[in-house]
Amino acid sequence: MGSGQVTSSVSPDFHGKRITVAGLGVSGIPAAKVLHARGALVTVVNDGDDARAREQAAELEALGVTVRLGDGDTLPEGTELIVTAPGWKPTKPLFQAAQKAGIEVWGDVELAWRLRGPDAAPWLCVTGTNGKTTTVQMLASILKAAGLRTAAVGNIGVSLLDAVLGEETYDVLAVELSSYQLHWAPSLRAHSAAVLNLAPDHLDWHGSMEAYARDKGRIYEGNRVACVYNVADKATEDLVREADVEEGCRAIGFTLGAPAPSQLGVVDGILVDRAFVEMRHKNAQELAEVSDVNPPAPHNIANALAAAALARAFGVQPRAVRDGLRNFRPDAHRIAHVADVDGVAYVDDSKATNTHAAQASLAAYESIVWIAGGLAKGATFDELVAGAAKRLRGVVLIGADRALIREALTRHAPEVPVVDLDRTDTGAMLQAVQEAQRLAEPGDTVLLAPACASMDMFANYNKRGDAFAQAVSELGA
Repeated sequence: MGSGQVTSSVSPDFHGKRITVAGLGVSGIPAAKVLHARGALVTVVNDGDDARAREQAAELEALGVTVRLGDGDTLPEGTELIVTAPGWKPTKPLFQAAQKAGIEVWGDVELAWRLRGPDAAPWLCVTGTNGKTTTVQMLASILKAAGLRTAAVGNIGVSLLDAVLGEETYDVLAVELSSYQLHWAPSLRAHSAAVLNLAPDHLDWHGSMEAYARDKGRIYEGNRVACVYNVADKATEDLVREADVEEGCRAIGFTLGAPAPSQLGVVDGILVDRAFVEMRHKNAQELAEVSDVNPPAPHNIANALAAAALARAFGVQPRAVRDGLRNFRPDAHRIAHVADVDGVAYVDDSKATNTHAAQASLAAYESIVWIAGGLAKGATFDELVAGAAKRLRGVVLIGADRALIREALTRHAPEVPVVDLDRTDTGAMLQAVQEAQRLAEPGDTVLLAPACASMDMFANYNKRGDAFAQAVSELGA
């Protein structure tokens, strides 16, 4: 960990500056409005030219913003700065042209960071392949329990621009950041930050695992108080070592085992802190019980420890950690217990859209009938299946890329019964749940943890989870 300087928060002057906003949508429209209101000459470029895009364009054009639909690749003449939607790939011709011309590219997070006032609330930031949203929501719950004015913002659905420029004042912000957002946020400097885990994801966007990890690691740059890492995931610790941070910033680990000094961990069912205590070589501070974490699955306890570490770095008292975790309720479709039917538990983890998330979900139960499949997004399943083989009572496969999982099961769990549903209509979920019920025995868990995206059969993972819950309710009836 080197020593770096925090960028001062002096708002830039956009008046008369020619700024191109890349992409309409949840980040592009607010960015265009904010920049226009500050006197910038804004042109919005967008790949799509459908009815929705035309409607959004009309709204912006009424304000005096120029909008160019159907061409997101050509750099508008005279552009001095680009502000991009986070999902736009760095390889797009627009950005290559900008690089050639020496034009900076910011994301909406960078714009929000630059527009903070001099008395702006510090940011506690979270990234990772899985668990970001839950951890940020836990963190916000803990901060609220401490009596602090806060909000869960960023990649979680609440725009950072709204949080930074809105009328409400905050003491601290709990910020979820994706690898895309971090890629386009070069000057972000958090109070403290956590990388929860690293597993291959979005490699088509980043180009390589190294580039993906490098973008995740940007979250630690310039941290003032704590860089929180996962003791069980060495790659996260490596990112801390490589980070250029403020003098005195500490590396703080979290572990599901007993913590060493400068770590948070678990001892006899208690979450304990050996990082933010006096005499940490001898002492530990009790924070909460494992039973205070909802649900108390291993990966969720890890999320709770990361949230607790960031809160403690901000000076939050132990009691607020406990109360915040007790008050927290996870979002739908995240390892959510749907019902018990005939002694079998039915659990919806439709949010497990990649192998790393599914691995965490499968590790939480002893005997499982697993419902899996969907769009693999280039994933391979050998490691996942080999690790879970002993826990599997049976498997029901759905979706476009189910054959990839079936092949892994043949290699690593040949004795596990598999039902392969050769249909991708939405009604397949009811049949999948019925097949799972047939395979399950009392004491088992039927687990929807698809390890795949949902868009081959459903609009999104929420709809997939809803279909599972509906099918389970029909079993109960």
